[in-house]
Amino acid sequence: MRSLRVQDLILLLFAGLLVLPVLAVLASWTQWDSRSAQILGEMASTVLPGYAWTSLGLCVVVGVGVALVGGATAAAVTLFDFQGRRTLEWMLLLPLAMPAYVVAYAYTDFLQFAGPAQTWLRSSFGLEGRVLPEVRSFGGAAVVFIVSLYPYVYLLVRTALSERAGHLMEAARLLGAPLGRRIREVAMPLARPAIAAGIALALMETLADFGVSSYFGIQTFTTGIYKAWLAMDNRIAAAQLATMLLVVVAFLLALERKAQRRLRFSSTRAGRPHARDAQAMRLHGSQLVMAWLLCGLPVLLGFVLPVVFMLRPLAADWSVLPWDRFLQWSFNSVRLGAISAIAAVVIAVLMAFSLRRAPHSINRGVVQLAGLGYAVPGAVIVVGLLLPVGWLQSVAPQSGIGGLVTATVLGVVWAYLVRFVSVALQSIQSGYARIPASFDDTARVLGSGSARLLSRVHWPLLRRSSMAAALLVFVDVMKELPATMVLRPFNTDTLAVVAYQLARDERLGEAALPSLALVLVGLVPVMLLSRTLRSGER
Repeated sequence: MRSLRVQDLILLLFAGLLVLPVLAVLASWTQWDSRSAQILGEMASTVLPGYAWTSLGLCVVVGVGVALVGGATAAAVTLFDFQGRRTLEWMLLLPLAMPAYVVAYAYTDFLQFAGPAQTWLRSSFGLEGRVLPEVRSFGGAAVVFIVSLYPYVYLLVRTALSERAGHLMEAARLLGAPLGRRIREVAMPLARPAIAAGIALALMETLADFGVSSYFGIQTFTTGIYKAWLAMDNRIAAAQLATMLLVVVAFLLALERKAQRRLRFSSTRAGRPHARDAQAMRLHGSQLVMAWLLCGLPVLLGFVLPVVFMLRPLAADWSVLPWDRFLQWSFNSVRLGAISAIAAVVIAVLMAFSLRRAPHSINRGVVQLAGLGYAVPGAVIVVGLLLPVGWLQSVAPQSGIGGLVTATVLGVVWAYLVRFVSVALQSIQSGYARIPASFDDTARVLGSGSARLLSRVHWPLLRRSSMAAALLVFVDVMKELPATMVLRPFNTDTLAVVAYQLARDERLGEAALPSLALVLVGLVPVMLLSRTLRSGER
């Protein structure tokens, strides 16, 4: 009983550290003062409505875009059989390896006024002035988000349709239903929860973005938070703005979880092995070409072309690239990623173990609270992290807590854990789901305590899940931009920060090197995910 209480205390401690930034943001409304009220009043009467409308418009366009692209491509590779389908199935996941801000840099470098595309068009056809529309615009940002985030919808819809749609579509065909009616009345109801969940995930990423909106000059709610904090030097006003964004994100998270519950309810596996291949409609001729275009265009726009655009400056002049500093940036990124991944896995294992040993409502609630971090934008986490640090520093100036958080890796690793422990926790909990409870009972009968049970029974069975969790956290940390940019110690630039700074300074050729490194790192979990999906569908 005593060990159980100690485990509960450890669980509460970790959860408290992970939830503290969110609680600090909410508590900012108790710190109301005249200056923050004046700033919020001025912003509300001038720029705040524009921030809100821009964010809302971007969410509407991106939501519709990812639903159409992700849903259509998933239906094509699931409900139809055509040459090249197996290759396109995994290639449609490749944009997951591309951070949205990297896609923005690549297209800007190639399509801007002085870029190769417009220069060639002007010289070839004798044109003057701007030939193509401005890339750094609302429309350009929407396209970047759509081609970068549609895999969220594609992945969930493909999983939902591959489990039940095949034999139900075949039954509807045998009953005489035409193809359009089969898709409308059979496939769409099965895919609707998956589409809703995928849209919610894509919109959370859109609202959390800082790199694309800042680089393109799009005035979204996230950029407004940074302006209130950095330009107007008022953390309370920034935290109160962050609260408004947090409410929207919480609504999207609730929508995603509701859709996921409906998806699990309607996705009971049925049918024979390889039934999907046997019942899929074979495409030929013009239908085959249309399927290739439908599935190939998102891969081309979201992965192939950005990689080609970034390789061009690398191949043009290797001498201008900062190879000497690249190793230091890579070392900083790998070091932060490794520290955060190990810490996240340790915390996730301890929390999942405590929940398994004592699955009461308090532990479940604590784990759910700790898992909210992934849905919280990086800007909100940064503001929420520095608020309590500032309060402690004002109460105890000699404590040095401010320097400990902002001048060492502690602050940035803390922010990473707040955001990415939930990623590790999901993987560890899925590993625990495959360990029978009888193993625990047997170990308890043989006299094993909690520490021995975890080290000798659970950990050997959790190694693969732990490695997958560490890899996912490592890649997410490598790509994280807002928290790293604000909280990193002096002279600790990472690949993501350097890529953003070089692109902002119009040194897009030099930004290609760290950007491509991030893409290569991101390819690893995408390949593992593709293998997992393919083995699960066999």
